[in-house]
Amino acid sequence: MTKALTIFNNHIPNLIGRTVWDDIFSSAFPEPEVLVRRSTEGYPLTDIYRDDNDNQIIELALAGFKQDDLSIEVKDGHITVSADKKEDALRQGRRIAKRSFKKTFVDHSNKLDLQRSSATFEDGLLRIAVPPIEEAKSLFIEIK
Repeated sequence: MTKALTIFNNHIPNLIGRTVWDDIFSSAFPEPEVLVRRSTEGYPLTDIYRDDNDNQIIELALAGFKQDDLSIEVKDGHITVSADKKEDALRQGRRIAKRSFKKTFVDHSNKLDLQRSSATFEDGLLRIAVPPIEEAKSLFIEIK
């Protein structure tokens, strides 16, 4: 590493003001509605919203699937829902066959407790509830 780059990196603080981060994020993503719409488009039909308990809810319409066909994995701030293609639907003469898919959702704010997520599957609707992280109590720092 060059001396100039080393000096530059040594002077960059690890903490930045919240308003700076908000400005960076809002300039990169000016319309949150567009991001939500892009997150939910495609197969399978998906909806994302926040319920009254502040849980993030992901719903996927999965008609024709069984619970055993589906997989939900939580890893590194991501939650991935997937299913493998099932050939038997085509062999049974069905014209609408299940398709394999994989959808990944990212906790960009690190404010969700992905490890405590829960899922239900009823009448072809997969519903995943992701609770918020319990906020820590405020800490007051004594000035010496």
